[in-house]
Amino acid sequence: MATPLTQTTGRRKEAVARARLRPGTGNITINGKTFAEYFPTDAQRMVVNEPLRVAEAEESYDVDASIHGGGVTGQAGALRMAIARSLVELDPELRGALKHAGLLTRDARKKESKKYGLKKARKAPQFTKR
Repeated sequence: MATPLTQTTGRRKEAVARARLRPGTGNITINGKTFAEYFPTDAQRMVVNEPLRVAEAEESYDVDASIHGGGVTGQAGALRMAIARSLVELDPELRGALKHAGLLTRDARKKESKKYGLKKARKAPQFTKR
């Protein structure tokens, strides 16, 4: 396997993705699986391809990624951020376009923690008057 041009990290919720970009034909491999095998829905695949589409580099780079933690949607968001960061590392001219598309901003939303006396973060047990 050829050495990567760049290696970057992206995070969303509890998911962490490490993406390695190298010149190629647009193949994406995640944890040893093909792109379509790892992300079964079109929406998730579209999220991951967004930085490459904005940079007009879908056929220019091969992406080899390792992802752990979180759910499938969080992993797709983490990989999207990692790819966007790699593209900026390779070509700083793309920073403006990727920033305008919101691909370089970390999505800080996480699951709200459970409070004592409640069933979930905000759901209270049923109130009985008498």
